[in-house]
Amino acid sequence: MPEDLAIRIEDLSISYKVSLEAKRTLKNAVMRASLKQKERTRTIEAVKHLTLDIPHGSVVGIVGSNGAGKSTLMRCIAGILSPTEGRVIVNGKISTLLALGVGFNPALSGRDNIILGGLASGLTMEQISSKTDEIADFAALPDGFIDLPVRTYSSGMYGRLSFAVAVSMTPDILLLDEALSAGDAAFKEKSFERMRQLCAEARTILIVSHALATVTDLCDTAIWMHKGQMLAHGKPEEIVDDYLKFLNVGSLPSSYEDM
Repeated sequence: MPEDLAIRIEDLSISYKVSLEAKRTLKNAVMRASLKQKERTRTIEAVKHLTLDIPHGSVVGIVGSNGAGKSTLMRCIAGILSPTEGRVIVNGKISTLLALGVGFNPALSGRDNIILGGLASGLTMEQISSKTDEIADFAALPDGFIDLPVRTYSSGMYGRLSFAVAVSMTPDILLLDEALSAGDAAFKEKSFERMRQLCAEARTILIVSHALATVTDLCDTAIWMHKGQMLAHGKPEEIVDDYLKFLNVGSLPSSYEDM
């Protein structure tokens, strides 16, 4: 892969099976086994034959309706999901925030979870220790909460700490799925400022967001996912404008109908 690329996606498809059974119970499973019947399933094609190169330093916004394949794509890039076909090549250290508190151990303190997140990102204990107070301050945790189990946190504290950890691990590539919606107005503005700093540092950032202003404000390119396919890839303003037209009229613009 060329050195100037952070991510290369080659003919990527991701599919999975879902059960058509009304109830998935142990009794039904035993009955099917005794009768040598297979469970009725159908295949969902979450991502279909996607090919894309993302250069280092790009800030990419991914938009699309629910079920379009956005989060599935992000999880595959993160290495959480495996491709059904094709491949994803990543050149750099990844930090992710794909769901609230994913990777957190609720029984451990905020400080311990920061340490775990740092170790998973390849940082040394010395590097993690130097960041812990900064992360707690950024997350605006009340006094003493950094040393309490995160299961005692409010959803707002949980979300703020998750974001603070993800953006503080000096990643080469940062994957965010609706993470900028965490917190109150003051925290959102602080989050945007931190994102602008990361953009200025030429980090590669992928953002999934239904907040379309986030995509136009932060991103230098955008992708529109529709029914598992990359429908469009280009300037954020143009992509968002076409996507808004689709949301308003409920059908694809004529220029996309044959895609």
